[in-house]
Amino acid sequence: MLLFKAELIRRYGPWKNMDDVELATLEYLGWFNHRRLHTACGNIPPADYEAIHYRHQQAALTAAETK
Repeated sequence: MLLFKAELIRRYGPWKNMDDVELATLEYLGWFNHRRLHTACGNIPPADYEAIHYRHQQAALTAAETK
């Protein structure tokens, strides 16, 4: 929450109305989850890291079922 306030709300305010805040929030979340490179995730976006994680889990379950 503090990161969101510091990076978006305070930096680009004051806002004209709530519609502007909502649109900016959606754009920020899109960047934060799908385009931001995260060093703890191997310099890939968090959404990509999560997708890889679940693919590996599914592959392990499938391999376990075929034994």
